[in-house]
Amino acid sequence: MALTLWIVFTLSFFLMRAVPGGPFDEERQLSPEQQANIEARYHLDDPLEKQYVDHLWRAVRFDLGECYKLQDYTVNEVIAEGFPVSASLGILALMFALSLGLTAGTISALYRGSVWDVAVMAIATVGIAVPNFVLASLSIILFVFILDWLPAGGWGSIQQLILPALCLGAPFAAYIARLTRTGMLEVLSQDYIRTARAKGLRERRVVMRHALRGALLPVVSYLGPATAGILTGSLVLEKIFFLPGMGTHFIDAATHLDYTLAMGMVLVYTALLYTMNLVVDVSYAIIDPRVKLD
Repeated sequence: MALTLWIVFTLSFFLMRAVPGGPFDEERQLSPEQQANIEARYHLDDPLEKQYVDHLWRAVRFDLGECYKLQDYTVNEVIAEGFPVSASLGILALMFALSLGLTAGTISALYRGSVWDVAVMAIATVGIAVPNFVLASLSIILFVFILDWLPAGGWGSIQQLILPALCLGAPFAAYIARLTRTGMLEVLSQDYIRTARAKGLRERRVVMRHALRGALLPVVSYLGPATAGILTGSLVLEKIFFLPGMGTHFIDAATHLDYTLAMGMVLVYTALLYTMNLVVDVSYAIIDPRVKLD
């Protein structure tokens, strides 16, 4: 993880500075003296190698520096304020995707070839094909302007998170439904399932305790990429629903070439993805006793 973070830091540092322009090019016309003072304050007049070493040393000490565009804010403070918003949105979206996807996939597998199976898989295909920003626009029209059930955006209550979480989690719920259906169909044909039914166990107990546990492995494998998709997908939805999360700050930092803020966001997202992949690997041993961790 340390090696990965260092590589990501190095590539991001030099790629951002290879982009034409700078963080203060959009400011009003500055005199040469004012420009020199600003560059000296943020050490932009230092050689590139020195800037790299200084930024890397601060990052090692978990000090990501000052924001170039947000006056009197450090990157650490921006992340501390935006992370709870993005985390709440991501967790709610993942809970929605898991609950809906597992339920739909299980029903589709149990009633294979029926109208329920065809309907669920058709909806899942549409859910995968429609981008979340298109779904967000349609949801705002339906649930905000027509039905007036939910607020259009903002931050402060659980009601304001419901609509963006549904839009963010819908495509992943569709993927999880397809994976659950495939896994359930494979598990339901296993000998131990037939043995459980031959013992007279109720169908609900066979499905919930025996079949579903074996069918979860493909879903668990998908949670790593799903987390990555939820994190990157939230960048657009946070702008649409006016959520003050990390995604909003990330887009602003990239647009205005705020080097330190963009770098901090990249490192946080990298660490989160690495951590989630580790959690997925460890969860294999919990779900399937046949899997051992070395």
